[in-house]
Amino acid sequence: MDGGEGGPTLPSMPVPLPDERSVLLVAPDAEEAALMGRGIAWAASPTGGLADLQRFLLEALFTAMTGYDIDLSTVEPISAHDYALGLARRNLAFRSRMVQVMLLAALLLRPLPSEVVARVSEFSAELGVDESMIAVARDFAAGSLGLAAFDFDRNGYTSTWHPEEAAAVLHTSRQLEGAWDVSVTDAELAARWEALGHLPPGSLGRGVFELYCARGFMFPGTPGSAPPLLAQHDWVHVLADYGTTVEAELEVFAFIARANDDMRAFSLLAMVISLFETGYLRSGAGLFESSPGHISGNRDVARRLSDAMRRGALCHDKVTNSDSIDFLQIDWFSVADLPIGEVRDRFSVPEKSLVALTAGSVGPCEPGGISPFQLNAGKELAAARGEPYDSYGASC
Repeated sequence: MDGGEGGPTLPSMPVPLPDERSVLLVAPDAEEAALMGRGIAWAASPTGGLADLQRFLLEALFTAMTGYDIDLSTVEPISAHDYALGLARRNLAFRSRMVQVMLLAALLLRPLPSEVVARVSEFSAELGVDESMIAVARDFAAGSLGLAAFDFDRNGYTSTWHPEEAAAVLHTSRQLEGAWDVSVTDAELAARWEALGHLPPGSLGRGVFELYCARGFMFPGTPGSAPPLLAQHDWVHVLADYGTTVEAELEVFAFIARANDDMRAFSLLAMVISLFETGYLRSGAGLFESSPGHISGNRDVARRLSDAMRRGALCHDKVTNSDSIDFLQIDWFSVADLPIGEVRDRFSVPEKSLVALTAGSVGPCEPGGISPFQLNAGKELAAARGEPYDSYGASC
């Protein structure tokens, strides 16, 4: 095992979880935030220290999530056991988030050193956290990219996929055997999506309809469409006011993953990082194709991603009175006719920060909210239908 100075230490038992009387449930203070950052940075550091991108993302994330600025230009080593002792009063959910941020930073590395994965695994064990995405990181480090893709499905968000339950939420006329299966011959489903165009302007469903038309997206149930489960995230583009460029996809999945207290949801963020930054995955979610370099190529994306995680963490469903929301399992058609503002209020969606707005975060109906490919596809679809094209405010 890796000790605080890089030398071996003897294995130890995980630091016990606190009981109900001693558990700490308040936000971290400056001292604890510094400890959190130190441990996360040390766990994810390759030989020679944090990569510039790792440092930039972690510092942006800590500012967004804790309100404290931390300096990770130099990182003092800390043993996994001492780190876990420092978080002894934190519950399993809090500790799990720490491990996931370690993994998030580690997954920015290509190649991913095996010693980084081993150190994250050691920290996870000392914290008493069983994080399934460590197996995926281990695959990446070993160069087993095909196995990693398999492990995403086996250990991640879709590992508990239940076709019979999903059909009721996705409104498919038949059960989908796989989470990312495409349904291209479902006339009833397609008609349901098409009918969103008859809803009042300003409603959530009308916003989704306009998003699809502007980009030439095919409605679920028709050839060329996205898997119905993936189409669920398109509602979040409108709900949370994110465009549809690759950079905005990173925001959307950061928002979705952090809003869900089921720790397996982190795999959704790990997936898009592996698709759109490192390229470890060639494809994902039944539709996305690898397009690496979108964070390292534009550091503002790290600020936008960090703010999306902040917003997701602050969401609260006023109907179910829950702070944990699985936005991919919402029956969106049940709220499609409501004004967007009313649905945002139900889920307590916070406004974007000034930092994110300054960094270029835009909505689907704003300049910069659409890619050139999507704009052309929208124009071609409108021409094929003999209709005038409308981008609904989006432009490249």
